[in-house]
Amino acid sequence: MIDLYTFTTPNGRKASIMLEEVELPYNVHVIDITKNDQFTSEYVAINPNSKIPAIVDQDTSTTVFESGAILIYLAEKTGKLLPADQKQRFQVLEWLMLQMGSVGPMFGQLNHFKKFAPEKIPYAIARYEKETLRLYGVLDKQLANNEFLCGDYSIADIATYPWVAIYEFQGLTLDNHPNLKRWVETVQQRSAVQRGMSVP
Repeated sequence: MIDLYTFTTPNGRKASIMLEEVELPYNVHVIDITKNDQFTSEYVAINPNSKIPAIVDQDTSTTVFESGAILIYLAEKTGKLLPADQKQRFQVLEWLMLQMGSVGPMFGQLNHFKKFAPEKIPYAIARYEKETLRLYGVLDKQLANNEFLCGDYSIADIATYPWVAIYEFQGLTLDNHPNLKRWVETVQQRSAVQRGMSVP
């Protein structure tokens, strides 16, 4: 059994989608970051960085934090969604790391400055919107000849989808990125994705 500590953010949705895809049983523990639940001593003992998501695998007494690490752990535990072939495996890991190092941070900063900052800072909004659109282009180009980011559906898609799926919330459009738009529509039709996106 997996204990999932999560909230309604793109990073949180990565873990719940993955758990649904690999069909592992799990219990959901809501960490309400709007109420600072992530700073309680109980949760800091699980994730010293006070971020969600995190998991505890009761079968192996293993705790994993950082969403990318969680995806790799669950893929290796189940033998699903991360290729065994070294070349294919590292392609998936490349695109996973691009999400972790670029897509998540840049899209997240756009969210903050556009939606949540106490004052509007035009320079910050313009900077992160420009970078978000640039990354849309990177993803769109990769998807021009691939149904999914690395050919077959993988943890790279699971990591990236929740961040791209919020484009309307960010006041953006995918009309200029038809391959990316097609990919979003394809991924969102998966029943496991639909279930995972509703957690918690």
